[in-house]
Amino acid sequence: MTANPSAPMQAKIAIAERIILTLWVGGLWMIGYLAVPLLFHQLDDTRLAGQLAGEMFRALNWFGLAAGALLLISNRMQARPGLDWRALTLVLMLALILVNAFAISPLMQELKAGGLVAGSEAAARFGRLHGLSSFLYLIQSLLGLGLVVFGIRRG
Repeated sequence: MTANPSAPMQAKIAIAERIILTLWVGGLWMIGYLAVPLLFHQLDDTRLAGQLAGEMFRALNWFGLAAGALLLISNRMQARPGLDWRALTLVLMLALILVNAFAISPLMQELKAGGLVAGSEAAARFGRLHGLSSFLYLIQSLLGLGLVVFGIRRG
């Protein structure tokens, strides 16, 4: 039996993929479901809590775009022909980031900049956008968890 000379490199790539995926998905869960709720619970100033949460989500979005792109490129470089569920999951996660970061979030920022008055149409619209953003974030988090559980590579 002949040893595969590229096996050590493939093992290193697999380890790097696991680390990148763990950081990305761990960040989704820790920021979205631990850090941000704690901010709103601990800080009396909800405006400050919202600003801090927004900055954390913004940083995580940029990290997610880079991590997802790297993982997708790696997946396609070592994959068999055709898209597998892992690649489709990564594409969907990236699309969810793009929608949240570049479509929904700017609309929410615009509404906040105009001033939100409780009971106003702007506040109601902000609430609907926030709900949609939260739902898309949950889907992204669950998709990421699926990749962590089942692996980024085909077995």
